Amino acid sequence: MNDKTPPGDRIAKVLSRAGIASRREAERMIEAGRVTVNGKQIDSPALNVTDKDKITVDGKALAEPDPPRMWLYHKPSGRVTTAKDELGRPTIFDDLPPELPRVMTVGRLDLNSEGLLLLTNDGAVKRQLELPSTGWLRKYRVRFKGCPQDGDFDPLRKGITLDGERFQSMQVTLDRQQGANAWATVGLREGKNREIRRAMESLGFSVNRLIRVSYGPFQLGNLKPGAVEELRRRVVRDQLGLDGPEKKSAKKAVRRRS
Repeated sequence: MNDKTPPGDRIAKVLSRAGIASRREAERMIEAGRVTVNGKQIDSPALNVTDKDKITVDGKALAEPDPPRMWLYHKPSGRVTTAKDELGRPTIFDDLPPELPRVMTVGRLDLNSEGLLLLTNDGAVKRQLELPSTGWLRKYRVRFKGCPQDGDFDPLRKGITLDGERFQSMQVTLDRQQGANAWATVGLREGKNREIRRAMESLGFSVNRLIRVSYGPFQLGNLKPGAVEELRRRVVRDQLGLDGPEKKSAKKAVRRRS
């Protein structure tokens, strides 16, 4: 019995890295018979390929993959982060500049949330940044109705369980009172569905604005709603550790260039 793993990477991963489609979409393309390897049509993604293999998609040769790239995007409220929405709601992809290559979002922001959303052309980068083990702190400015005291947030700082789902401890700083609303800064290291909104509601506070201001070292800064800005490739290499064992520290904040 030969348990040795074949050389190379899975074909769907290679297609994703080349910007053809997400890994899941690439698997569907393969199953539909749209992909050939060395002149032979394949119908299963259970295949490893190397740089020596000749791959075509819809009859066109696969181009060399672009190096990993990342963009900062200020998502406006009222946009969903999926490529298509079954309810016909506007998506962020409706408004992105046409000169951008095919990009994927790193995580999501829900319909009514706004602020920093990372975009990348590289499926491996997307998965790396979404892994729980990456554990980058994400910070949000949160406006909600109520007149809280600092101690009201102690349950969130300790971690709570809602409907059988455990939320990790959050960093919560009460910033200011503004009429009937209050502002707080909330930091967390996971991205469960509507986590902050649900957590605040459990304390009796209704969130009416949620703005993500940072994702790990990447900062929203003064980037205007709907605007996109590419990060320098050196920054991407350094922050994602693509330079090997001598990679630079990822602790330094990366702000939008003015």
